[in-house]
Amino acid sequence: MTDNALLCWCRAGFEPELAGELNERAARAGHPGYARTERNSGYVEFIVEDAKALSRALPWSSLIFARQKLVRLADLRGLDPADRITPMLAALEAQAGSGLNVSMFGELVVEHPDSDEHKPLAGLARSFGNALRPALRKAGWLSKADDARRPRLHVAFLAGDHAMLAMSEPGDSSPWPLGIPRLRMHPDAPSRSALKLEEALLTFLDADERERLVRDNMQAADLGAAPGGWTWVLMRNGMMVTSVDNGPLRQALLDSGRVDHLRADGFSWQPKRKLDWMVCDMVEQPARVAERMATWFREGWCKQAIFNLKLPMKKRWEETKTCLEAFEYQTHRPMVVRARQLYHDREEITVFATPK
Repeated sequence: MTDNALLCWCRAGFEPELAGELNERAARAGHPGYARTERNSGYVEFIVEDAKALSRALPWSSLIFARQKLVRLADLRGLDPADRITPMLAALEAQAGSGLNVSMFGELVVEHPDSDEHKPLAGLARSFGNALRPALRKAGWLSKADDARRPRLHVAFLAGDHAMLAMSEPGDSSPWPLGIPRLRMHPDAPSRSALKLEEALLTFLDADERERLVRDNMQAADLGAAPGGWTWVLMRNGMMVTSVDNGPLRQALLDSGRVDHLRADGFSWQPKRKLDWMVCDMVEQPARVAERMATWFREGWCKQAIFNLKLPMKKRWEETKTCLEAFEYQTHRPMVVRARQLYHDREEITVFATPK
């Protein structure tokens, strides 16, 4: 029952990439430890002497392969299905005795890793939350109404008799259970790739930034646009879009009056004036995409961009580092760069960039 680990969710199959990222960044921050995980489990435990200090040293916004960042409070094994609540309350009391700096949690999240192995636990997670909330409130551990200002308590089921208690801090963690925003495919969207850009705008920009940076009549370019999923998102947000691709776009986009389709190569086309936004989801080697994105900022062709980097099958963390470092170096200017493997990404990461 010790808080000696970070517990991070990730896309199943990308546990080695997250483990490598945590190992390197923790050592660089002066909190060395070791990662423990299994392939396709959907999570990584990072064992470290002081998980709370490491959590402060690794801001949520800086992590790429983690969907969620939690500080583990207790690892409870051998739970009796007839009474899982009593040992959880006891674990919280033990934590309080050892200095848990939380008098009351603002919200309870009961979840399980997003993996094929753990999906059968979904029903248990839903029903158990309804039973645990009143018990936590009676014991004084949970506010009577959700309070977004307070830390969240997470119960993560790994099996019917195995759960971890963890906590997350508002503003330094994903606001969504498992770090997955609940987005639905719009019937008018030309492709499912629209969900990637919608998630990117939600993930990388806070409410104030979205109000300031995503406005009607902004000028945007979509490189490698066909069939038009990302163009559709930009248009739906009121922008005027130049869609660059030799392939066809959905006719509804062309009929909107907000889309200009140019049959050209996204790697060679350049705008005649500075644009508010450039987005790019071209299928190409990540180093080549990163170099072209850097050119856009070095030449001052756009104010901000969102682009994808398609990762190789091996050494994906190393390739991610190499491409992002090269991108920032080749822009020849200080940049704000936010990168993450989004829920709607597959073998790729998504990057938001803008000059400082």
